Amino acid sequence: MTALYGSIQPADSVYLSTRTHGAVFNLEYSPDGSVLTVACEQTEVLLFDPISSKHIKTLSEAHEDCVNNIRFLDNRLFATCSDDTTIALWDLRKLNTKVCTLHGHTSWVKNIEYDTNTRLLVTSGFDGNVIIWDTNRCTEDGCPHKKFFHTRFLMRMRLTPDCSKMLISTSSGYLLILHDLDLNKSLEVGSYPILRARRTTSSSEITSSSSSAPRSVGSPCHQNDSGLLSEKQMSRSSQREGGSPRNSLEVLTPEVPGERDRGNCITSLQLHPKGWATLLRCSSNTDDQEEGAPVRPVSPRCSLRLTHCIEEANVGRGYIKELCFSPDGRMISSPHGFGIRLLGFDAYCSELVDCLPKEAGPLKEIRSLYSHNDVVLTTKFSPTHCQIASGCLSGRVSLYQPKF
Repeated sequence: MTALYGSIQPADSVYLSTRTHGAVFNLEYSPDGSVLTVACEQTEVLLFDPISSKHIKTLSEAHEDCVNNIRFLDNRLFATCSDDTTIALWDLRKLNTKVCTLHGHTSWVKNIEYDTNTRLLVTSGFDGNVIIWDTNRCTEDGCPHKKFFHTRFLMRMRLTPDCSKMLISTSSGYLLILHDLDLNKSLEVGSYPILRARRTTSSSEITSSSSSAPRSVGSPCHQNDSGLLSEKQMSRSSQREGGSPRNSLEVLTPEVPGERDRGNCITSLQLHPKGWATLLRCSSNTDDQEEGAPVRPVSPRCSLRLTHCIEEANVGRGYIKELCFSPDGRMISSPHGFGIRLLGFDAYCSELVDCLPKEAGPLKEIRSLYSHNDVVLTTKFSPTHCQIASGCLSGRVSLYQPKF
């Protein structure tokens, strides 16, 4: 499949939407790859058949404000979240009406995660809250919910593939990790056991695995930095403490080469599909952040092992660009100006564990694809087919796939 992705040409793209739908903030495939959903700035959600490139449905008033994120619960149910502070549940078999609308956040809702084991929906927003929703007891009026966690400057929240950890990034440069996660446990703010993470004493002070772009010191252009953090390294401090209790909190400050003395906003947070690493995109606190999210300089509390990184200019400042892993975890797709870059841990797209460098090294560019006329904000691999989707600021969606 790596060879097939490498053979993709910009001419192999198909435009799905027009400029009338506003910026594309998120793309999400159904687990079986049969539906591609598009979250749009102008209150809309679009649905396409990604194989035939046929338009299925437009939910023209899915929300009352920007649609930020979409998450499938299974092959038919999906959730959307919005700047209108609500989450909506939808059924592909009956798209004329919502299954229900969930109220609980007090500011823009930016992230949705789902624990398939407990059937609990997890959302986060710019109110700093992570809220748990019990979809086992949904009615037309909504789902029972509770506030699970709160932190200032919350940007993105993710669950590891096995749902054993929750990771939270902040605009103040911190990466928070809740270990041995128990979503059913009722927690009060400030009651989390704290794990002490020691700062490394090596000259490089870099001990996390990273993947997106370090900024060169004194560079006149704005940059975006992405990093990959090793899951093994993240768990070592908890092992040194004799094992972590349920929902124990670890606070980390990933280092970005050349940025040791400046705060970084962690704008995008993605997890390796096998849980091996964390992919970060960081921007200096001197850059414009999405919708004025507050940032402040920070002092590192610890270091993670940076394994790979690459530099990207911050084209289209003020908007967050969402990266993603391929389903097998061997490639990264990153918005890059008016296109996307396909990146590998080495030139052969080897598994991360097979090419871990002794010192942080650059990600390898496999191919760049440019087919948009505006800044690309989001990209996604199909979970089942050799296909990549990208969406841009002016509302176009492109599908890339090899020609045979």
